Amino acid sequence: MGPTKLGRRVRAQRRKHRLRQADLAAIAGVGNRFLSELEHGKSTLELGRTIRVLQTLGLELRLSERHWGDLERNDGE
Repeated sequence: MGPTKLGRRVRAQRRKHRLRQADLAAIAGVGNRFLSELEHGKSTLELGRTIRVLQTLGLELRLSERHWGDLERNDGE
C-alpha cells in the first residue's frame, strides 16, 4: 500500500467515525496540517505520528514480504 492509498483509508476511517480533521488531529496529538497531508498521500511524513493517527482510528500497520515482481509493477504506488 502506498501513501495515496493509505491516506484514502485514513480519511474513510475518520469519516466513518464522524470526526472532523481538527477533532482527529487533537485526539491523536498531531497538527491539522499533518493530518491533511497524511490524507492527501504525502510520502515524507513522520512514521511515528502516522502510526499514532492509525491507532487512534483503530487501524494498525502491518508488514508483509512481497516478491520482486510485485515491487516492479507497483513502483508508482
